[in-house]
Amino acid sequence: MITLKVGDAAPLFEAKDQDGNLIALASLKGKKVILYFYPKDATPGCTAQSCNLRDNYESLQMQGYEVLVVSQDSEKSHRNFIKNQALPFKLISDSDHKVHELYGTWDLKKFMGKEYMGTLRATFVIDESGMISEIFEKVNTADHTAQIIG
Repeated sequence: MITLKVGDAAPLFEAKDQDGNLIALASLKGKKVILYFYPKDATPGCTAQSCNLRDNYESLQMQGYEVLVVSQDSEKSHRNFIKNQALPFKLISDSDHKVHELYGTWDLKKFMGKEYMGTLRATFVIDESGMISEIFEKVNTADHTAQIIG
């Protein structure tokens, strides 16, 4: 369950990207960060969301945003997803769910009568000082950029 609120300090983390490089949120202080969590690489909603941000990435960068993506997928899965969709941003592999737990996006889900633990799709916009300025729990995967920059 997401308990973070707008105005909270964004929880700091270090985790590996698709190439095994350590990504530290603290190193992005001074930039606006779009940190989004999605359930699984190469699924319809996750692909639509990622491609929408990919298609608007240059514009987002011009406005000072950095994009980071988190899912429980492996580094190899992330590399394939980046290659197949020409994604220009870093995908963080969070197989141990530590980053998910910091942000409250690892929670009980229900599908077809079954309950299981999984990723809640959510986006956190973090301002230059490291504070959460927006949280999107109802993500429009096809036009997520418009939700963020309105």
